[in-house]
Amino acid sequence: MPDLRQLLLDLSRAIVDNPDEVTVEQSGENDEVIFTVRVAGDDMGKIIGRHGKNARCIRTIMKAAGTNCGLRVVVDIAE
Repeated sequence: MPDLRQLLLDLSRAIVDNPDEVTVEQSGENDEVIFTVRVAGDDMGKIIGRHGKNARCIRTIMKAAGTNCGLRVVVDIAE
């Protein structure tokens, strides 16, 4: 089973200017996993992207990875 938390952390760090300030918190129960990505205030625009395009792509990748593991994945982005 792939490490979904590490995948999300790597994706997020690749996008932002301050990769050391990216954290990912994991919660959830049963077959649902909720990830909360926290980035520096200056990086919110980068992680969300124009019209939410980056955030949408990250969520799509994570949902596909979760489906392979039989999990429902939710990604929240916070400052």
